[in-house]
Amino acid sequence: MKKTVTYVLVADGARARLYANHGVGKGLQPVSGATHKADLHHHDRDILADKPGRASSSVGNGRSALEPQTDWHRFEKHKFAREMAKVLDAAAANKAFDRLILIAPPATLGDLRTELGDQTRKLVSAELAKDLTRHAEQELPQHLAEILAV
Repeated sequence: MKKTVTYVLVADGARARLYANHGVGKGLQPVSGATHKADLHHHDRDILADKPGRASSSVGNGRSALEPQTDWHRFEKHKFAREMAKVLDAAAANKAFDRLILIAPPATLGDLRTELGDQTRKLVSAELAKDLTRHAEQELPQHLAEILAV
């Protein structure tokens, strides 16, 4: 009988670590080369080169500044989730895992859900809406107790 391999993705909008669990009592092993980090340290003001446009009001007098339509920080986080989904989709296509557990803040979980391919989405066995990216690797099993016997 083939062992069940569970991948555990611990992510937020800018960092992600991927672990594998090969059964009860085996713990979590980092998946080689699967620590990812996005560059989100720039601010909207760094991305938006010029001043916001201006609009004249047809009612009353005066002009007002227009706010940019895109929240670039949020855009970059979604882009990062898309990149992580591609990594997971490729691993699923290669049959690297049988089950997938996603651990991320709610917004990132939503981004991952929308970006994962159908085949990978079917392998998701549990989700945990928490940001555990700053927790040490040895602290993760206690957070997984209810969804995975590590």
